[in-house]
Amino acid sequence: MIIYYNKGNPYGLKVEICVRASGSNIKIQEFTSGELGNYSFPHFPLLELNDGNHIFSTDAIIKFLLPNEESLELRDQWLEWCSTRLAPAIIAKNTMGHQEQVQADSILNHLILQLDQQLTQKNTLFLVGSKATSADFSIWSFLAQDKTTLKLPKVHEWFNRVASEPCIKTLNLKIDQMKIDVTAVSNANKFGGISHIRVDIPVIENESRGLDDSPSYISESITDIELSFAKSSFVYFEPKKTTEPKIILPTQNLRNVLVTTALPYVNNIPHLGNIIGCVLSADIFARYSRLAGYNTLYIGGTDEYGTATETKAIAENLSPQQICDKYFDIHNSIYRWFGIGFDYFGRTSAAEHKGIVQHFFKELHNEGFLKQEKVDQLLCQKCDRYLADRFVEGTCPHTGCGYEDARGDQCDSCGKLINAIELIRPRCKMCNAAPIIRASKQFFLDLPKIEGKLTKYIDSVSSLWTYNARVITKSWLKEGLKPRCITRDLKWGVPVPMEGFEDKVFYVWFDAVLGYISMTSRYTKDWKQWWQPENPDIKIDLYQFMAKDNVPFHSVVFPSILLSMKNNFTKVTHIMATEYLNYEDGKFSKSRGIGVFGNDAQDTGIPADVWRYYLAAARPEAQDSSFSWNDLVARNNSELLNNLGNFINRALVFCEKNFNSIISTVVLSDIECNLLVVINREIKGYIACMEKAKLRDGIRHTMSISRHGNQYLQLQQPWVLLKGSEEEKKRAATIISFCCNIACILASLLSPFMPETSRKIYNQLNIEYVPLNVDKPALQLFLKSGHRIGKPFPLFDKIEQIKLDELKQKYGGFQKSQEKPKVNFNFQNIEDAERAVDIQGNKVRELKASKADKSVVQEQVKILLDLKKNLEIYRNQIASK
Repeated sequence: MIIYYNKGNPYGLKVEICVRASGSNIKIQEFTSGELGNYSFPHFPLLELNDGNHIFSTDAIIKFLLPNEESLELRDQWLEWCSTRLAPAIIAKNTMGHQEQVQADSILNHLILQLDQQLTQKNTLFLVGSKATSADFSIWSFLAQDKTTLKLPKVHEWFNRVASEPCIKTLNLKIDQMKIDVTAVSNANKFGGISHIRVDIPVIENESRGLDDSPSYISESITDIELSFAKSSFVYFEPKKTTEPKIILPTQNLRNVLVTTALPYVNNIPHLGNIIGCVLSADIFARYSRLAGYNTLYIGGTDEYGTATETKAIAENLSPQQICDKYFDIHNSIYRWFGIGFDYFGRTSAAEHKGIVQHFFKELHNEGFLKQEKVDQLLCQKCDRYLADRFVEGTCPHTGCGYEDARGDQCDSCGKLINAIELIRPRCKMCNAAPIIRASKQFFLDLPKIEGKLTKYIDSVSSLWTYNARVITKSWLKEGLKPRCITRDLKWGVPVPMEGFEDKVFYVWFDAVLGYISMTSRYTKDWKQWWQPENPDIKIDLYQFMAKDNVPFHSVVFPSILLSMKNNFTKVTHIMATEYLNYEDGKFSKSRGIGVFGNDAQDTGIPADVWRYYLAAARPEAQDSSFSWNDLVARNNSELLNNLGNFINRALVFCEKNFNSIISTVVLSDIECNLLVVINREIKGYIACMEKAKLRDGIRHTMSISRHGNQYLQLQQPWVLLKGSEEEKKRAATIISFCCNIACILASLLSPFMPETSRKIYNQLNIEYVPLNVDKPALQLFLKSGHRIGKPFPLFDKIEQIKLDELKQKYGGFQKSQEKPKVNFNFQNIEDAERAVDIQGNKVRELKASKADKSVVQEQVKILLDLKKNLEIYRNQIASK
């Protein structure tokens, strides 16, 4: 085996280090030219195997060399981060013009901060554990070429630790002499510039390791069979018009896909993390599913019951129903603006929901899966009501804390969980009276009784879940399931239909998961065809999208309820859980003006499709990620404007101006055949990723096709050929018509992510749509000779630096220099003092209900405590007179 790479190509250093780390007896040959003998498809670095096949994706080469490293899944995440984020930033900073260098430097600083934070949080010697892996070597190899990146202490310590590894120590002299060469980088991938073709590795997930032991690579040789396939598949494709049925129902002989998204609480405005965590991710997948020809139904809605709604209603001096009506409209309008296309968007406060929940309760009770137990709760005698967790406050019982405004479920100061009856000096949030402890009878779902059946079900489907969903679920099962209380002493909720329980409602987690069924019943009277299919030949794949904090309710609670029922119900097959998206280097906070919330996105003037693209590209799939304004602007200006938009606009404008908007006959040469193989491989990778709801990888494959097209157009120079002979003019016509056909597949693959942009591309191409054949994924001749395209126009606008600075300022939080609120402690009478305490108390409750930043809450709590002390002094003075 031989490794070939060209001098000055930074990817070569990465591969050479890994060759040495593997201990393989592989020859390394470095070139100063872009030629490799008679090999007409130069991609460097390149690994030539003993059987004559080649691997030219650097990450694929590394996985072939080092297939048995520890924590393979985490290693692959870092390899991806290095290839798609760090490497382009390092290269741009060291090879581009001044403006691009400044932008790259800003992005690079953000990436290095991410690396430093991960090293701090992991607290391990290396990126994935106690030993250096190819992830460390890859990232190290790029940082070694720009040591201005080593300012942060954790990164610097890690860098020196990796540098002491034997596979690097022997290369130190070579590294010191190495300089990134622009030509070498551009030749690294003939059709993609510095962005290497990425080969997706098909893996079989294993319980013990997460990956199988098979070699993690795909051969990328261009065989006669591939070329033959490329040529034969390039025939005119006639898109057929389809009419969607008014009501979507499961159909035999089709793949039936039911998509749901965790129901967002209706008591607040969703921020970008909430949106990508559930509704947008589900929408992208549902659109892909329809594009692939699957029979797809997407159901969503708002979760409207529970203490969070009641506390919000008290804070805004509205009824719970008024709060739900207000925020349902806000959620609905935000999701519509983002282009989220629910087939039905419902509410848990609907009448159908009450009927479904009560029906499930009665059947669970009849089947013996419910039990009654007495629970000690706090009772406010003045209000004549039991106090749910969020309706009681007191002093935190945990040693060393003593926070005086701890909630009945958690202390905002120390962050520890609390049982309400453990609070010291508890008080009712409604009237400030001291409650008493009294036993209250509640219903419990007997999870231990269903545990065996549940475990068997989870074992049968969990391989299709995201990694975090499997880990979270296993931790619940490992501890052993316990009965879960499903009722509460509240006013706002679905009433419990049982004598003696007239003053109780169902706990929100029990009724919310049944919302998927009740909302489907609002969508169609034939809802049972989706949830209780009688025909055994009709199979339904249920995909549920959520953030990781919602996993147990969908992997344990919801399936347990369905498994306990007499009739067979559709149960989740795919749980797609994200990690958290943070804002810059902190958290979203509405009260402090930090971060972009759903209604803010509309006010920025940035189109919804740009937001959709960015959130998909930054989706926190395997670890928490952060929203960054610099990153958003860089992706808009570089990936969307300069890459995607530039390629499509150049091709279509050239066709309009030089060929009267008419598509010419395409005569394939070996260059087009080679490019066809590359694009077809990207389409296959796109499908493989989207089938697993790996949306971030899916959009990357799409943008790679655009990069290949851009590079092809630039290298072939049709504008020069147009000035030559008749043969050269025909060649120019082929190039432009070929590029217009690439634009067709781009419009198709983009449609799940950027539906409005996709429609614009189709309009400019003057076609309706291009479906995706998942069984035979290939670029075809979508536009036949003589087809007239529409009027081309730019798809994206540049976001200028002044706009970036303005947005950073606007959503970066209120200035610390703001004056603190002035509070009057001099009252004319005791009534004014009591009124001030009530007003401040309501303000604190509202901040807590909105999950405001802890520092803001504590500041207002301190004012409240001072007012209460002042009131007590006032009362004592009056009593002593």
